[in-house]
Amino acid sequence: MGVSDHLVTTVEQLESLYGPKNPASVAKEIDHLNPSYRKLIEAAPFVAIATSGPEGLDCSPKGDPAGFVRILDDKTLAIPDRPGNNRIDGFHNILRDPRIALLFLIPGVGETFRVNGRASISIDPELMQSFAINGKLPRSVLIVHIESAFFHCSKAVVRSKLWDPATQIERSRLPSTGTIVAELSQGKLGGEVYDREAPERIKAQLY
Repeated sequence: MGVSDHLVTTVEQLESLYGPKNPASVAKEIDHLNPSYRKLIEAAPFVAIATSGPEGLDCSPKGDPAGFVRILDDKTLAIPDRPGNNRIDGFHNILRDPRIALLFLIPGVGETFRVNGRASISIDPELMQSFAINGKLPRSVLIVHIESAFFHCSKAVVRSKLWDPATQIERSRLPSTGTIVAELSQGKLGGEVYDREAPERIKAQLY
């Protein structure tokens, strides 16, 4: 017997397997930001952004100093988009399907925070100027209209020991970025020069 012989294939089977929802998990989901949820967003320097479209799925990391995700009001967020690889997969998705999901991480904190909603892409000059760092503007600003907001308890972070210094991995134990790029491009890109220039390249392109 293989894995395919033991698949969960119906909603009834799934719900029977897991049982009823924890009442607290339902109570903590609201359609706006309350004071506590505002504080979680304001403390987060990192958010993963998930989107879906006809070309596929995307989940992209975004990071900046804590509070970079700006709360415009209790139902609206604004997220600056800094220079990156220009794949813009998530933005392609948003133009076709505005649904979006956010997962916020706060260093040292076990709870994670989620927002689901609908997004649009703004290039309003005044808004973009308000996000300038070192005189450099974001490429655009993602506007998120909140439909649901809730937090996850700390079990996943506790199990993973995510913030435990003892579990941190030395970067040198894994393939370097240059090595990975060279492997994928059959030596046409990447390599030792790529790695050697990476610190200055990242610094120059950060904003």
